[in-house]
Amino acid sequence: MSARDRTYRYLLQWLIGGTRGGVNRGRIINALREQPMNANQLGKLLELDYRTIRHHLEALEKHKLLASMGDRYGKMYFVSMELEEHLDVFDEIWVEIGKRLKKGNNE
Repeated sequence: MSARDRTYRYLLQWLIGGTRGGVNRGRIINALREQPMNANQLGKLLELDYRTIRHHLEALEKHKLLASMGDRYGKMYFVSMELEEHLDVFDEIWVEIGKRLKKGNNE
């Protein structure tokens, strides 16, 4: 594994697996993998408050996991090229999160 790939793995582990909002960030990424959306559309789809969605979108965009086009309310978000190159890593982390959540619900 290259140093760049390892760094990206750490970033994803921290943003998705290691922070309080990681599950919602993962849900946002998965939704945007299907199709680009704006914050309002994501909020409705994921049943999350608009401000919560905006917070997570800003964090994901800041770390170059998402890209966007447009401005204000019409701003559309989509998975960045860099994240697309590392979707296998995201999927591994997402599966592990699912196992942890499932285990936590069974206890």
